[in-house]
Amino acid sequence: MYRVFIKSFLDRLFALVVLLVAAPILLLLITLLAIANSGKPFFTQPRVGYRNRIFRVVKFKTMNDKKDTHGNLLPDAVRLTPVGKFVRSTSLDELPQLWNVLIGDMSLVGPRPLLIEYLPLYSPEQARRHHVMPGITGWAQVNGRNAISWQKKFELDVWYVQHQSFWLDLKIIFLTVKKVFVREGISADGHATMEKFTGN
Repeated sequence: MYRVFIKSFLDRLFALVVLLVAAPILLLLITLLAIANSGKPFFTQPRVGYRNRIFRVVKFKTMNDKKDTHGNLLPDAVRLTPVGKFVRSTSLDELPQLWNVLIGDMSLVGPRPLLIEYLPLYSPEQARRHHVMPGITGWAQVNGRNAISWQKKFELDVWYVQHQSFWLDLKIIFLTVKKVFVREGISADGHATMEKFTGN
């Protein structure tokens, strides 16, 4: 009952309330990021969701599009703007994903939606992470986020799939709030963001 009906209803209700209450903050961030990123405050990208369905995730754009002399994007650490660094470190870049929750692409809690290019790289066990809706936050995010290995992250994702419940979701939300305040696990060692998954 919870997984099929109640979770979806609570997700959308929460997303709607937060979007309305946080509207002034969202408008301020949109303005600052538009200035920092040449009029582009949002970043959208195709991601893999429930049962491998492809959707476009929406986030605040924290990096500019500067390129080298050969037309290649500069490293993430170089393109991360000052305001983008703050937005990322406080996890405010995730706020626009509440829109994804509102329209049914995502849940508040679940495995993070990842790149399409990773699909053929998963083991059958790792692919089970797509048996539930992807989330803004999840069990892997409150147990290391980008500071843990991909293999450990997938183990935590599958564990969540097997143990999903209202009380677990509530625990993850409270732990997420704590993580945001102490700013833990924002980046992988030696990287401004998480390094790409290249297979097992």
